[in-house]
Amino acid sequence: MTTGIEILLWFAVFKGAHTSQILGFGRDNYLSYAMWAAFFARIATSWMYEFKMIEEVGSGTINSLLVRPMGFYEYYLSQLLGYKFITTLISMFIPIIAAYFFDLPTIFSNIPLAIILCFYYLILVHSISFLVCCIAFHLTKISSFTVAKNLMLWILTGELFPLDLIPQPWQKFMLALPFPSGVFLPVGYITGRVNFSQMIQGFYSVSLSLLIVNLLGMLLWKKGLRSYEGTGA
Repeated sequence: MTTGIEILLWFAVFKGAHTSQILGFGRDNYLSYAMWAAFFARIATSWMYEFKMIEEVGSGTINSLLVRPMGFYEYYLSQLLGYKFITTLISMFIPIIAAYFFDLPTIFSNIPLAIILCFYYLILVHSISFLVCCIAFHLTKISSFTVAKNLMLWILTGELFPLDLIPQPWQKFMLALPFPSGVFLPVGYITGRVNFSQMIQGFYSVSLSLLIVNLLGMLLWKKGLRSYEGTGA
């Protein structure tokens, strides 16, 4: 549904602008971007598991997970990656068939690397979810954090529109963040808007962010557990 709306919007944009190209790319490229962006955006989200993690902490059922040999972070990460891997295998044929059928600009040989980057970014998304979850040790009703975060990522990942449409210097700043690795970089790589060196930069950015976020998560987790056990929960 959302993909259809975005496609209609791009038809309207090109018709209203009375031009055949925007930033050097034709309408078909933007239609291809909208289709692939919807596919990758569904891979790069974990709000369902984030709500589960928050609920575990808030309700106290986290006790049953603390005694297991697998850590809380790893337990939910394995579930998330397994679920995303299966759904990706099943659903990826839809945009591939659509690209063939409608002859949309797509570099099919670039799909594997694009998916790898998106899954790597998904680990960062899970780490951020874990960070939000740790806040639940100290605050209640933090589901609003998840909603606000998802709205922010909707723009920062490039799901709403290609990030190379943003004027400088904001474009350079946003592309330096790890979030474009979820949608804009993999989709841009498939549709010819992004080159290989930019993809590699995406891997570097996600790696650095993983280090920072996981360090913060580890500190908050240990502090949260001490507070949790101190209340006699």
